[in-house]
Amino acid sequence: MAGEIDDAIERADREAFTRQPPKTLKGQIGYLIRQLGSAKAVAREIGVTADSVNRYRRGARKHARPDVATKINDAVRQRWQPQVRKRRQQQAATATGITVETRARFGYTAPIGTTDDGRFRRLTVHLPPAYAQRLFDARNTGASDQQMRQIIAEGLKEIYFQDSGARALGLSDVTLNDIDYLDLDY
Repeated sequence: MAGEIDDAIERADREAFTRQPPKTLKGQIGYLIRQLGSAKAVAREIGVTADSVNRYRRGARKHARPDVATKINDAVRQRWQPQVRKRRQQQAATATGITVETRARFGYTAPIGTTDDGRFRRLTVHLPPAYAQRLFDARNTGASDQQMRQIIAEGLKEIYFQDSGARALGLSDVTLNDIDYLDLDY
């Protein structure tokens, strides 16, 4: 299910870490065993045998295959400092909002006589806390990347394209297509 929006939220969460996650293989495996409860659960998560996990834990194997090392690193980072992540997301959803920086093709529906040709734009727009709350709620309920794109597109429509109701009132649907890059900050 991980898409561009989910990845951007994950990157933004990682910027809030107050301590760095374990770097050694032994430290990472030890952390995952504490989080998941057993070597068998860790093995299922990263796609190796429980014996391999135990070898990593004991230090009998100092290095994992590159693909397994990536899975281990990702699994650790996904679980690292959940309270810090939660607190930062709560602050964005209630007080500070979320900043979206993107280069993407925007499509929209506009009144007759105006252009509705989609084109690439590079935008950095601060969205109010309500959009951050909707985005986090959608992610937590397992929404698709397309649904999360739509939430961001609605925020960009209101704040950037319509300038909070001051212009382009006939603009109805804005879509976020062909994302070149997208970063979130909160």
